[in-house]
Amino acid sequence: MTNNSDHLVRGGWTSAGGQDVILPPHATRWLAARTGLDARPTPAAPDSALTVAESALPEQVHKALRAVVGERHVLTGRDDRLGRSGGLSYLDLLRHRGSGPLAVPDAVVVPADPAEVQQVVEVCATHGIGLVPFGGGTSVVGGVAALRGDKPAVVVLDLVRLDKLVSVDPVSRLAVFQAGVVAPEAERLLAVHGLTLGHVPQSFERATIGGFAATRSSGQASSGYGRFEDMVEGVRVATPRGEWRLGVAPASAAGPDLRQVVVGSEGAFGVITEVTVRVRELPTVRRYEGFVVDGWEAGAAAVRRLAQARVLADVTRLSDPQETEVGLTLSGGWKTAVVRKYLRARGILEPCLLILGWEATSTEDLAHRRRATLRVLRQGRVVSLGTPAGETWRHGRFAGPRQRDALMDKGVCVETLETATYWSKLSTLRTEVRAALVGALSAPGRTPIVACHISHAYETGASLYFTTIVPRDTGDPEGQWQRAKAAACEAISDGALGTISHHHAVGVDHAPYLGREVGELGLDVLAGVKRTLDPDGVLNPGKLVR
Repeated sequence: MTNNSDHLVRGGWTSAGGQDVILPPHATRWLAARTGLDARPTPAAPDSALTVAESALPEQVHKALRAVVGERHVLTGRDDRLGRSGGLSYLDLLRHRGSGPLAVPDAVVVPADPAEVQQVVEVCATHGIGLVPFGGGTSVVGGVAALRGDKPAVVVLDLVRLDKLVSVDPVSRLAVFQAGVVAPEAERLLAVHGLTLGHVPQSFERATIGGFAATRSSGQASSGYGRFEDMVEGVRVATPRGEWRLGVAPASAAGPDLRQVVVGSEGAFGVITEVTVRVRELPTVRRYEGFVVDGWEAGAAAVRRLAQARVLADVTRLSDPQETEVGLTLSGGWKTAVVRKYLRARGILEPCLLILGWEATSTEDLAHRRRATLRVLRQGRVVSLGTPAGETWRHGRFAGPRQRDALMDKGVCVETLETATYWSKLSTLRTEVRAALVGALSAPGRTPIVACHISHAYETGASLYFTTIVPRDTGDPEGQWQRAKAAACEAISDGALGTISHHHAVGVDHAPYLGREVGELGLDVLAGVKRTLDPDGVLNPGKLVR
């Protein structure tokens, strides 16, 4: 099989194709002054320097898989296996850069359709071989790590060939996608019908429809379009016990909604092969604006008022003072000084950037919704930066992963984590997680930046998304972040301050903390579902279920 190199996960997001991000000199100087960053570059190691063991896949299993998908679609070459070794977390990228051992699968199987997926699942179940579903490979919590568990070998099931829009029902506004369709292609296919899904997370360029469902994804415009589980109307799932189809009506009282057992199951209960989603009319007008609020508490209160008045913009994103500082400083140039002077003249001492974006099918509808939002927003003190600030954010909305690549090349430990809680606990949660991260990452000569923003808001609460930037500990680069992440997770879980994950899922990283959120009984329920659907435990070993 000839591989699409854009699909393979390597040492960074940029390696998948697209335009590199180059840090300007002023940004490097600022980071050095602010964090103690040494200017010495630390480029990625070549793939040839990485250790990859020989495949341990038994020949009888190899033969059985070839019989299902064909010889060209069972890949055991070094580069093919290395390309599906893990996701895109900071630790994944470190390991691909030679800083630690990689969990490399014994083979990659690339089925053509849901029927072949079902057969591959059955082959692996029969022979006791671990099977890891792989879509866009964008997990940042170890969700696609090729862990063997107690199995003799592990296979990655690459869904890249499940790339079709199966059907569109324009009357009901439903679309059926195969699980491997990447988000930009899904939008292109829907646009032909005048429709959109409207699900735009930062992983949009690479993530897949199946991955969105498997992880309960949330997009940047979730305030307008909803979270991905709100969009799912049906699923088709391959399990060791047979194929499972769910979803026959928009609502049902026929027992618990079993679709939600599959959505968020991270490939541990079955492999999602098709997803039926709710779609909407394609917007024809958009308006994105920037505003500044003075201080975190005032900004969070403003977003809460918008949510509880039900007038949130489709995109509603509030940066705290630290994230606002990073954004203003790294953008550089004379405009940064002008903006700061403009804000000081208006009494803004602790700027927090608020991005609001509306999308609509008519200028009248957009204007009506915008007026309703601004009417509530202006109940507090706010300074408008207009559409230039909003459009700057919109055009750079997917730049974060590429910026991370550039920072890693400079020797920076840069990673994110997220959580959510109720409004009454939001600021306490932010304070505790920030303190945990700063405490764990501070060291002589290293001063961390810990920035935060509200990425998704609800009537009852909001999510918090943290970004850390600190010089890498070259002596123990993995341990540096592992200790910080553990400290943050403890802060989140202690006293049930918030959820261990709002939209990144559980994977490997969050599994130790899941019991504190759902209880021991909840873990037993999940384990019971696992035993029923995957009695031999071959599906995505080591994820979600103990």
